[in-house]
Amino acid sequence: MAKQSPDAPAPEQPLIEHLLELRSRLLKCVLAVILLFCCIYPFANEIYLIVAEPLRVHLPTGTTMIATEVTSPFFTPLKLSMVMAAFLAVPYMLFQIWSFIAPGLYQHEKRLALPLFASSVILFYLGVVFAYFVVFPLVFSFFTSVGPEGIAVMPDINSYLNIVLKMFFAFGITFEIPVATILLIKSGVTSVASLTAKRPYIFVGCFVVGMLLTPPDIISQTLLAIPMWLLFEAGVFFGRLVEKPGAPEAAEEAESHQDSPPGP
Repeated sequence: MAKQSPDAPAPEQPLIEHLLELRSRLLKCVLAVILLFCCIYPFANEIYLIVAEPLRVHLPTGTTMIATEVTSPFFTPLKLSMVMAAFLAVPYMLFQIWSFIAPGLYQHEKRLALPLFASSVILFYLGVVFAYFVVFPLVFSFFTSVGPEGIAVMPDINSYLNIVLKMFFAFGITFEIPVATILLIKSGVTSVASLTAKRPYIFVGCFVVGMLLTPPDIISQTLLAIPMWLLFEAGVFFGRLVEKPGAPEAAEEAESHQDSPPGP
């Protein structure tokens, strides 16, 4: 009987067992979010005040945030609690994903995938923290100081939450750029040399993405674009450590083949 290689993945399971395991792990993720929501919701109003603090400190004296809809005082903290529960459950959900796919990976793939999973969680949270402590104070200070004279600044609580969540997601996802860059290089889709050659286009693209994902002001656009570019450079730097031998030539050949015009 042949001995199984220690680097080989676990033996394949029937499809029905995979589906049952997938259902089980999805249910665990949903239950984790529900449990966290039940723990967070009693403090929803206090949490909303913390989230709104970067704007409230810049409101003119005598003004406050308002609710323009009858249901906003109830549904706005409810929505914040649900989103926050999903935020906090991200590490557990990624652990469930890892536990599901790990048996099918080779040992060398596990050694790369596990650090990438961990770093993706950390980078996502860093993006949210960067948005709250760096971007929000600058952006909301600008927005509350440029209004016409005699116009009271009284933001709606639901509109503010929508903007905040959009920016949280934007910064959290864009902080995943190093992980995405490393995966593209490791899989051979592109190479360090190719990404380095496209650096000017990527730099401009960062500002275009920043313009699309943030409110229409140059401050938040720049505060998203510059970190995106720096994170891309970090991904290229670490990508050199995982790039396969011969990958640059293979990637360049594939790109040249895609760029070449079709034959007759």
